[in-house]
Amino acid sequence: MNSIVNKIKELKIKKNAIILAHYYQNSEIQDIADYVGDSYYLSKVGFESDADVIVFCGVKFMAESAKILSPNKTVLLPNEEALCGMAVMASPNKIEKMKKEYPNAKILCYVNSSTEVKAISDVCCTSSSAMNICRNIQSDEIIFVPDKNLGSYIQEKVPEKRIVLWDGFCCIHNNIRQEDVIKVKEEHGQDIEVLVHPECTKEVRKLGDFIGSTGQIIEYASNSNKQEFIVVTDVGILHKLRKISPNKKFHSLDMVCKNMKITTITDVYNCLKDLSNEIHIDEEVRIKAENALRKMHELG
Repeated sequence: MNSIVNKIKELKIKKNAIILAHYYQNSEIQDIADYVGDSYYLSKVGFESDADVIVFCGVKFMAESAKILSPNKTVLLPNEEALCGMAVMASPNKIEKMKKEYPNAKILCYVNSSTEVKAISDVCCTSSSAMNICRNIQSDEIIFVPDKNLGSYIQEKVPEKRIVLWDGFCCIHNNIRQEDVIKVKEEHGQDIEVLVHPECTKEVRKLGDFIGSTGQIIEYASNSNKQEFIVVTDVGILHKLRKISPNKKFHSLDMVCKNMKITTITDVYNCLKDLSNEIHIDEEVRIKAENALRKMHELG
């Protein structure tokens, strides 16, 4: 392992590359990354860096977002099979048909979506910025794609707007049930805090002492006076939580996104060595998607 890690470090220097890893990646991938974080944060890091090559250890839509912001940089996805199930649930053609049913609605697109979906959207959002953006959109009617659970959470917080939900979801978060959380809580005592990602269902969110994005969960747990937590999102986040707060206890529900764990050290080495698995986006589509991302900064 040390040998291949050293080779990756040498290649990074040689090719002026930066390695970005999402919190849900395996721990050995997080440990070789220059930056670990939420997907859109990492895209911004790539844009702001002086690197010529961005190696994005995540899933495809994340690498695409990096390419949208950094069209003149080489963006690599170490494993081409790393796809997001929720992202592929949203079809641009079907979204445009829905738009015809709600002609006065604006399309608000979660960043966990394809470039093509971003390109037909009025504005994008992250899980942490979604509520502010929803409040600031100049429309009382919003089509939210693709995550119905995040969309329903926004609707609870912004009741003055009407949110039309697309029937998409993250299967890892959507499959967790109330009883799953209650069981773990009973095992560890009632004083434990429950931290929930908003991609979970409403019934699970009701059990949360805190609801937020991966980055927000990490920040909350790090600053909390509590010493023990149930973390209701992918187990990959525990690596960062335990690094930041080694004296605190974190329990998971064994939520594992296999596509986020498919990337290996060897994949990173090979793509960097050969500059393989490069992300390419049609320029006209990229510009439209970039406009939706730029709008996010204006409204968020």
